[in-house]
Amino acid sequence: MQEHSGHFADILRRTVSLDYLLYLPTWYTADETARFPLILFLHGTGERGADLERVKRTGLPARLAEWPDCPFVVLAPQCAEDSIWAFELDALHALLESVCDICRIDARRTYLTGLSLGGTGVWYLATRYPRRFAAVAPICGRGISRSLIGNLKDTPVWAFHGQQDSVVEPAESVRMVEALQKAGADARLTIYPDAGHDAWTATYANPALYDWFLSQRLDF
Repeated sequence: MQEHSGHFADILRRTVSLDYLLYLPTWYTADETARFPLILFLHGTGERGADLERVKRTGLPARLAEWPDCPFVVLAPQCAEDSIWAFELDALHALLESVCDICRIDARRTYLTGLSLGGTGVWYLATRYPRRFAAVAPICGRGISRSLIGNLKDTPVWAFHGQQDSVVEPAESVRMVEALQKAGADARLTIYPDAGHDAWTATYANPALYDWFLSQRLDF
């Protein structure tokens, strides 16, 4: 069953093994020629499983419940309980391609973000498929191998972390952003001085993030 008009739609699984939620802007059907920017959102450890309601309860999906005029198509898959996003990279890419095929997506304006486990997944997915995303925003994720940094040198990155995070040390984001900057990438980092692991509530409530996304486009 699909529910549009600003609500999530549970879409049939196609050739991938990931269940997912899809948000369509309220005016998606008003102009059948319009193409829309898309955000792929990766949730954290606590939202894994086989219940899509879990995905709605935090991060960007929770923000959408109070954002009826969101201009983005938002794709929010769910990772299995016994898996992590780093093991699902090909499935995520296949899912993204499938949604872009069935929805009117502007291929130049596809963005990637995620929190905690999903923040780590952002690093992995973006480096596996360089130049697939116009910009990426990892939140409180663990860094990955420096050998992969070069894959992101042409992708704008805005990372976020809480200074008081006791789950994933903020040094993880610092290390990644500093390495990207050293490689000449357009990378920035926002540290919330008083925040713990939850650096996502403030981030997804900040209009500047979405303005920044929309200012980034792939050049083909």
